[in-house]
Amino acid sequence: MHPTPPPFLPEGSKDETLPANLESRRYQMFPVLSEAEINRLRRFGTVRRFGNGVRVLEAGHTTFGMIVTLAGRIAISRYDGLGNSYPITEHGRGEFTAEVSQLSGRPTLVNGDAVGEVEALVISPANLRALVIAEADLGERIVRALILRRVGLIEANSGGPVLVAPDGHQRLHQLRSFLTSNGYPHVVLDPQVDEQARTLCEYYQPGPEDWPLAVCPDGSVKKNPSNAELGRCLGLLPELEEAKVWDVIVVGAGPAGLATSVYAGSEGLSVLALDQRAYGGQAAASARIENYLGFPTGISGGALAGRAYVQAQKFGVEVAIPAPAARLICDTYPLQVQLADGKRVQGRTVVLSCGARYRRPALDNIAQFEGRGIYYWASRIEASLCRSEEVILVGGGNSAGQAAVFLAGHATKVHMVIRGDGLKSTMSSYLIERIRATPNIELHTHTEIMRLDGDDEGLKGVRLRNNRTGDEEDCNVCRVFLFIGADPNTDWLGDCGVEVDPQGFIRTGHDVTQAQCRANFEAGVYPKDQPVRAALETSVPGVFAIGDVRAGSTKRVAAGVGEGAQVVSQIHAFLASLPLAV
Repeated sequence: MHPTPPPFLPEGSKDETLPANLESRRYQMFPVLSEAEINRLRRFGTVRRFGNGVRVLEAGHTTFGMIVTLAGRIAISRYDGLGNSYPITEHGRGEFTAEVSQLSGRPTLVNGDAVGEVEALVISPANLRALVIAEADLGERIVRALILRRVGLIEANSGGPVLVAPDGHQRLHQLRSFLTSNGYPHVVLDPQVDEQARTLCEYYQPGPEDWPLAVCPDGSVKKNPSNAELGRCLGLLPELEEAKVWDVIVVGAGPAGLATSVYAGSEGLSVLALDQRAYGGQAAASARIENYLGFPTGISGGALAGRAYVQAQKFGVEVAIPAPAARLICDTYPLQVQLADGKRVQGRTVVLSCGARYRRPALDNIAQFEGRGIYYWASRIEASLCRSEEVILVGGGNSAGQAAVFLAGHATKVHMVIRGDGLKSTMSSYLIERIRATPNIELHTHTEIMRLDGDDEGLKGVRLRNNRTGDEEDCNVCRVFLFIGADPNTDWLGDCGVEVDPQGFIRTGHDVTQAQCRANFEAGVYPKDQPVRAALETSVPGVFAIGDVRAGSTKRVAAGVGEGAQVVSQIHAFLASLPLAV
């Protein structure tokens, strides 16, 4: 337990303004329900009363679904754990509280106080999910409001945890990236310039290994927390019941895994989705996807993943982040997935959509500069670091092309470095044309990085080599973005006997060797008269593989989403083939 922090500065200014890009959508963020619509909601909740001044919602503590005001008013304010409160709005009759966290019953990010005697309809998280499905038109309006409210918190940099660290600290970037990737608002304070941060540091006396300090919404303070510790304080990482048996455990919440989660959840299956870092996978790092069906003007990978994540919660999927899978156990049934912390979860089926790990070039000191000059994705956080700078981007695939165009809007120049003689064989033609039309992108062919130079403060320079001429060049570049592909994330499957190809990708369907199938049937408790292996089933009955990790898959977002939907019918078929007692 941490000691109680000392008192901080008085309440912040009473700023009720929304970011300019959301002000025009205030009516969607804070809709007013008609009397008829309120009556339709009554069957989903319970009427409660709160006295004047009672705190109805407490940031970081209260878990609820939705509260509809019937009489009186509820004042909603942002709260940051340091005691700073900023008014957002007041909900009168027909208005409701909640944002996307409440779809899964996670702690609220705001405070809510009764103004006058309040009568309200309190709806639980489970009933809120039932409501948005059963009442389609109302559900659409409610979910849109929940999403826009989260966007408002992110745009205002308010709510969520407060990170305190010296400017440029390596772990600060890593935690910010984790929060941003998971769509969580947060505030960053530098103790050298902010009085509240300085007061906090004087109280906790952090040593060199204690940065950053993280102030959770409930006011607790953690020193240099891991992603898992930060996830727990936000409710991103729930307590998982080891005794519960899920119909489907999805390992990896990229586009393929999210698709499985949405379709399986919508069909009434109980689903647990696990991911080691953030929903959306590598696709979420794409600045703009323009060849995905239905989005003629394109959509960012983060926006696409965020919508899918909300859909999954809407259908009751339990998403745990960060929850890295460490071992798949197949010699018993139900199947088990052991997590990195030793906990085991059980499932009747397991879908492997665990994707790949970012590939690192063979440079001795690369780990020293990760997060301090070496980056594997290009979000707005990284882009903000590149203003008035030249940067290097290594890679020639679609993700590299999208990142190059995105970074070109922030950096003075983007040097694209590839080992081949061009982009035609590795990148979509529309991206090639866009790169050619962007004046501050320069392509360097037959080139690779030979050396990284820097110190404890970060990367200071890079040596490049032209492999055709042998010429070497030193570049005073402090930011390098690596988009050089990825290796399949299958090392943790060895104990289970899931068959992989020579490159480590998982075999499925007809690619599975018959000898491996027979061995698994003879060693396990699965039905031996199971029909021909399903197209996406691995060598282990009940274990499926989809997306980038599957051998022979098309490495595209649309292909992963298609396989994520397709596998659900195969899961139903497998479950139907099991003995009733299983």
